Amino acid sequence: MQSVGLKNGLRRVVLWAGLLLILLLIVFSIYGAFIGAESAKEFFNSIPLSVYWLAFAILLISAIAQFRRLLCFRGLFLIHLGCIVVLAGGIIGSQAGFKVQDKLFGTDTIRTGQMVINEGTTERAVELEDGVIKMLPFAIKLVDFKIEYYQPGQLIIRTPKGEGFKIPAQEGQKYMLGVDSTSSPQADLGSVEIVRRFENFKLAREGDKRIAIDDVNGGPNPALELLLKQPDGSETTKYVFERFPGHARPDDNLQFSYRRSVKDFLSDVEVVKDNKVVVRKSIEVNKPLHFGGYLFYQQGYDGDAGRYTVLGVTNDRGLGIVFLGYILLCTGVFWQFWLRHIFGDREMED
Repeated sequence: MQSVGLKNGLRRVVLWAGLLLILLLIVFSIYGAFIGAESAKEFFNSIPLSVYWLAFAILLISAIAQFRRLLCFRGLFLIHLGCIVVLAGGIIGSQAGFKVQDKLFGTDTIRTGQMVINEGTTERAVELEDGVIKMLPFAIKLVDFKIEYYQPGQLIIRTPKGEGFKIPAQEGQKYMLGVDSTSSPQADLGSVEIVRRFENFKLAREGDKRIAIDDVNGGPNPALELLLKQPDGSETTKYVFERFPGHARPDDNLQFSYRRSVKDFLSDVEVVKDNKVVVRKSIEVNKPLHFGGYLFYQQGYDGDAGRYTVLGVTNDRGLGIVFLGYILLCTGVFWQFWLRHIFGDREMED
């Protein structure tokens, strides 16, 4: 009789402790949402929170041990087991988890950092958040780096009074500049025609003349060739560069600039191990590379010339365990609310 009372007492302790930890998790989540991503990362990886996550996992294991009937209810059992597995994966992949594993196994694991790789070169060095450099056990070669833009871009025109126009930079299009957005008359500004669009503008010599060409073998130098028609009928050819905006002269009626919005940027890489290429992959936003226990994702790039890429590096230790936990958790929820009725699992009703 005394053992039954003790058992019931332990069950009540487990239930109330579980409720308390869940309430604390809600409070921590709300707090973390207001302190910013970096502060939240430090908070949830702090020593007190590490103790909290460990206590939560132990409590869930204790719940299964104290409430043996959970083993008969497959849905509820999978929900509890999924939560335990998620917490275990999170603990393994946490900062504290990495430190403990490195001490136990004598390793020096790279947890998170970044790599700057020039086009055509191979790199192993990873710069950590504190500036320390560590080496990967394999190398990453940047074969090619590409930036994709939304087309056709925009030609931006401003008057000395600050009035502005945004015009699609479409070849062959002609625009009148004599009416503003409210359709009220202005001083006649003439017209502008977009004659050509260059990916790599270059001046080449043709006999005694210098002509503008699109040099496909050179570096990027985006530009537009414009034909300006003045109110008096005179015409002028003007070149507008994206990377090198010109300097306006005091007597200029209009100022021009060329802008393109980045659509995507891609790093074509090769993973080199033991002097052999073992993986080829095109890394882009939301399409990372997984290899050797690490996750490589597109973090930045050379915005001027597009000659190098910046890859974020994160150790994905524990990530597979977390995914397994979510699969168990979702399976348990579906079983508890839907599948148990279909397959005749009616223990809860009996």
